[in-house]
Amino acid sequence: MEYFRYENSELVCEGVPLSELAEEFGTPLYVYSKNQIISNYRSLQGGGSGNSVNICYALKANANGSILKTLASEGAGADVASAGELYLALKAGFNPSRIVFTGVGKREDEIEFALNENIFCVYAESIQELQLISRIAYARGVTARVGLRVNPHVDAESHPYITTGLSHHKFGIESSKIIEAFQYAASLPSIKVEGVHTHIGSQILKRDPYLATAQYLVALIENLRQIEIPISHIDIGGGFGVLYDGVVQHEGLGRQEKNNTAVPPASDVVAALAGVLEPTGCTIWVEPGRAIVANAGVLLTRVLYTKDNGKKKFAIVDAAMNDLLRPSLYDAYHQIVPLKIETYEQEIVDIVGPVCETGDFLARDRSMLKTKQNDLLAVMTTGAYGFVSSSNYNGRLRPAEIMVSGDKVRVIRQREAFEDLS
Repeated sequence: MEYFRYENSELVCEGVPLSELAEEFGTPLYVYSKNQIISNYRSLQGGGSGNSVNICYALKANANGSILKTLASEGAGADVASAGELYLALKAGFNPSRIVFTGVGKREDEIEFALNENIFCVYAESIQELQLISRIAYARGVTARVGLRVNPHVDAESHPYITTGLSHHKFGIESSKIIEAFQYAASLPSIKVEGVHTHIGSQILKRDPYLATAQYLVALIENLRQIEIPISHIDIGGGFGVLYDGVVQHEGLGRQEKNNTAVPPASDVVAALAGVLEPTGCTIWVEPGRAIVANAGVLLTRVLYTKDNGKKKFAIVDAAMNDLLRPSLYDAYHQIVPLKIETYEQEIVDIVGPVCETGDFLARDRSMLKTKQNDLLAVMTTGAYGFVSSSNYNGRLRPAEIMVSGDKVRVIRQREAFEDLS
């Protein structure tokens, strides 16, 4: 996290003390580094040679309008998975010619919206979806640019809830039937079959699953060309893993890392994929979300109470599972650190929220610096799948979002008020 660091034992974002933001704007509070987002995007943009690789930001990771505008102004494309995300992408200024529409269950009105906006490609995931796209396009007198999502049966080796490329998953058309599906698609009226799409999962920490998928796609494209189905672009999805352990360092923190496998830089994975796929002559499209925004965000929270029941120690904070769902949903790990380091004393503690669920936790049995009432903490690497997964469960108000750029601080989403609940 290049733009989050300790300066004189105080955590800052682009030089702005996070404790000042917490005091001014309250907690829980999401804070993003604009320059970290731009840096991450530009690093990915460098993959491949020439203009062969197109980066489409996956809105599912974080759909805040200011973040979207930042990436659109950088020339990024967009990967959308609903009509709502398509609306947000267009509103933010993404060029329709660089928008792809993914998802296993598109409604008729969503497909109509995509065709009306003349986006680059709609990815079909079933025969019935192909039929619906054809009927809509024919009725409207247009030709739909379509790609087919194939399920290559490649294990992404990530959490089972975010692995999407195995044969028992709901996504895509199984590999044994994909040639037949392409032939059928090519026979339908008002459809132009241009691409092949796949996405094997999220938070992938190894290159091998990507390379196996790329090699599969090269062979598939050769087979399609032999039966005169020309493919002009390959979309290999996203899912590039990021580091969640030890993302900020200070001598007082000790070792909080879980010693996960080293994470290959997403830019290196993109370059390796380009090396395999470029000889096909196809343009290459990738759909990173987490790799662009995850380490550009933190969630600030205040310790409300501490208690010791004789068996466990708890720090009860004002952020909860409705603000950050990943720990409760995936048992996901986020480094959690104090905004000001005032002690080097360590303790084993559960960091829990106020929601009426035992599953409402941000960390369990975590060794970290001892906390006391009113301390401010930062939950690191929460720029992806943080606010976007938040809810009003227990009647809780969603937090505000802040963007930091240099010494400039801007509210990019107001904290909800009680009136917003009705």
